[in-house]
Amino acid sequence: MEKPIVLLVEDDPDIRETVSILLRNANYEIHAAADGNSAMEALTPDTDIVVLDVMLPDMSGFTVCKLIRDRSNVPVLFLTAKSQENDKLLGLTAGGDDYLTKPFSFPELLARINALIRRYQVYQGKEGASEPDVAQYMEDGDLRVNTVENEVLKAGIPLEMSDLEYGILRLLMKAPGRVFSAQQIYEAVWNEPYFYGNNNTIMVHIRNLRVRIEDDPRHPARITTVWGKGYRYVRAKTAPGDPAGKNGGQS
Repeated sequence: MEKPIVLLVEDDPDIRETVSILLRNANYEIHAAADGNSAMEALTPDTDIVVLDVMLPDMSGFTVCKLIRDRSNVPVLFLTAKSQENDKLLGLTAGGDDYLTKPFSFPELLARINALIRRYQVYQGKEGASEPDVAQYMEDGDLRVNTVENEVLKAGIPLEMSDLEYGILRLLMKAPGRVFSAQQIYEAVWNEPYFYGNNNTIMVHIRNLRVRIEDDPRHPARITTVWGKGYRYVRAKTAPGDPAGKNGGQS
């Protein structure tokens, strides 16, 4: 079995070397970079996760993440010495999937890396792909979601989104009309126990998702908020004469 590839972007040589050694001992292949430009050069289609420091000498980790999102849906785990909530939200808004505040323990880092890679592999069809190559889709109006691979199209145009955004969309679309609480979404998509502070994380990912799929993100029609309860997916209205089921459901 091939070793998962971690792109570690960290300008502190001591942290970079220590984390590299620990991850290699945990059976990961490490590609290390000390700045944003080197990180973009080292990013390949085979990269399974990017562990990205926020403070870099040539550009911020947020900028690097946005550049990564232009090329790849690979999960991004931010490392930050800042604990302010705003910095965490900036990372998620930039397209990051998770964050870890320094100083951190290696078991926690490893657990988060494993969880993000596991979701990425499943959504990309790298695991459990014993079924034939025929893709399965959920369709609603001009939205088409590949349930085998991390692929979403709107009006035929592919949308760039993180695996967590994709996971939330897929979860909500599978049960249109059902209200999912923040806890249900977090535990189903992140596959981790929910804590109250995770609610802001959910809100940022929902906001990012709306920007990608809604015609008017300020007045969302697909992913709606049920105040005090959670979020639900609302199917597009069927156009007159449209066959039943064409603009909703799973094929």
